[in-house]
Amino acid sequence: MPPPSPQQQLRRGRFESLIGLAAPVLDLVLAAGDRVSRIVSPGDDYIPIRAPSDAFELERARAARRPPSREIVD
Repeated sequence: MPPPSPQQQLRRGRFESLIGLAAPVLDLVLAAGDRVSRIVSPGDDYIPIRAPSDAFELERARAARRPPSREIVD
């Protein structure tokens, strides 16, 4: 892939600046939404899909799904 042109670098810098300026505002919106949702329905408990201790390990899941290999014995 060729290196970005000066115009692409300028555009990228502008977008990154815009995102950097918007990030604190978006964080405040998320925090306010969280507080409002807790006030509106305080009885709802957050139930995670999976407990943090039950980390999903892809290799272990693949090994459990894979049928046992058949070895040819001479």
